[in-house]
Amino acid sequence: MELYQYLIIIIVLLIIALAIVKSNKKDSKLELNKLVEYLGGKDNILDTEVEMSRFKVTLKDINKANKEGILKLGAKGVVEIDDQLKIILGNNAKRMKKYIDDLK
Repeated sequence: MELYQYLIIIIVLLIIALAIVKSNKKDSKLELNKLVEYLGGKDNILDTEVEMSRFKVTLKDINKANKEGILKLGAKGVVEIDDQLKIILGNNAKRMKKYIDDLK
């Protein structure tokens, strides 16, 4: 009888863990969508590069970028140079580049 109770507890914990992992993936996709929006939309993005923890993006119109919004999403810094933004994203820089490349 005790064995069944332990099995039920383990199964419930696995279900909870899977639900948490799944919800975290949805949140990260929403944040990536929001970041694209803060960059002025996918049509405003001309080119992307990744340099270590930095995500470098070339924009058609730099004025459409919402730097404050990007910082609120968790970027550690944003530097504007001409028509480019260098965004310090840490480990998410490569994931952001892949996400934008897949959008285009």
